[in-house]
Amino acid sequence: MTPLDPDYDCPDCPRLVAFRNRYRQEEPDWFNGPVPSFGDINGALLIVGLAPGLRGANRTSRPFTGDYAGDLLYQTLGEFGFAKGHYDKRPDDGLTLHNVLITNAVRCVPPENKPIGAEINTCRPYLTNTIAAMTDLKVILTLGKIAHDTTVRMLGYKLKDIPFGHGNAARLDNGLTLVDSYHCSRYNTNTGRLTEDMFRSVFQKIRDIL
Repeated sequence: MTPLDPDYDCPDCPRLVAFRNRYRQEEPDWFNGPVPSFGDINGALLIVGLAPGLRGANRTSRPFTGDYAGDLLYQTLGEFGFAKGHYDKRPDDGLTLHNVLITNAVRCVPPENKPIGAEINTCRPYLTNTIAAMTDLKVILTLGKIAHDTTVRMLGYKLKDIPFGHGNAARLDNGLTLVDSYHCSRYNTNTGRLTEDMFRSVFQKIRDIL
């Protein structure tokens, strides 16, 4: 049975293996492995991102830690009561999550932050098992269309029936609610596609659901 997180030397995606091995040589002090989920497995909220950032989670070993996306995400989680402590862009900063777990659709850093379809499909069983293990899960928040699409497919739905859209909330037959947001990347915030208020509005919707 597939575990919740891949092994550190997971061999399943050759392109990703080669990329992370390159950085194990170039940056031996970085984590450079499949990044495990972080947070509360008994939580009611699961956040699904795209993949580890090269100089963020791939370096630090914790999702959304060490890059701008994490700055915005953890700030917002704190505002809405899902995080306690001080986020300091490193895995030993003492930050704890409450009632939420964070994971990624693809657990290894991809070149140019762009996983291919085969890699997304190969990593999907880890998402499946993570969701199955969260027995109190009520809401899944997907950050970006790739995370949305793989989650929808994993749950057995067709993409045309649950389209991606920022702020969308779809009540599923199994009782879960799927909520979408644009990814909290620096690119999206710099271009104005996602503002802090837009991101907060998504979490307010989640709070209202919970």
